[in-house]
Amino acid sequence: MKGQRQDQAPDWPALYAQLAEQSRDPRLKAFYQAGVVAMDTPIEAVPLLALDVETTGLDARQHAIISLGLVPLSLQRIRCGEARYWVVKPTSELSGESVPFHRITHSDIRHAPRLTHILDELLAAMQGHVMVVHYRNIERGFIDQAVRQQLGEGLHFPVIDTMQLEARLHRTRQPGWLAKLLGRQPTSIRLADSRLRYNLPLYQAHHALTDALATAELLQAQVATHYALDTPVGKLWS
Repeated sequence: MKGQRQDQAPDWPALYAQLAEQSRDPRLKAFYQAGVVAMDTPIEAVPLLALDVETTGLDARQHAIISLGLVPLSLQRIRCGEARYWVVKPTSELSGESVPFHRITHSDIRHAPRLTHILDELLAAMQGHVMVVHYRNIERGFIDQAVRQQLGEGLHFPVIDTMQLEARLHRTRQPGWLAKLLGRQPTSIRLADSRLRYNLPLYQAHHALTDALATAELLQAQVATHYALDTPVGKLWS
């Protein structure tokens, strides 16, 4: 990943092949050996998995994952019956600031498993999929750090970031000097605000499974509104 510009997606199939050779842990080796779709695959044919994590804070080096939600989808269907949700015991302490956001308390995590105990299930669920997230730095950063702590090497995977897609649409629509003078604010690309632009309903935020569902619905709406079904996934992922 060194030398990769932040706005430039890697060649994920080639990177997976390289990582399959380099990975020491057999679980990661199997994950990469399963491969990923080619970058010219039409978005309608891509196996997608919406992912959200709730954490004890925003810094992956100091804070930890406390819950994860996964929701498989296509552009036509969200498979709620196959959704997965875990509460896990974090490696860092809960803070008084974070509890009001995710509403997971000390009693909820007292008997919860460590992430290492669900890691095989998580990797199996993610295998072969392109993840759908809203703000990739959280989901990819925290999962990479957690796997690095457990296995001694990180986890790399492609994501379609619905926040990034909204940023592309609205980066040229920021208010000019007159609008700023009149107090107009830049367009919000937060999950709830982005959903409202597509007439999607409001959900209670900061629950990993609900936010994964909300992100899945948002991607469906974004593609239906702005992209052709045969758009290559390489134009959307990062």
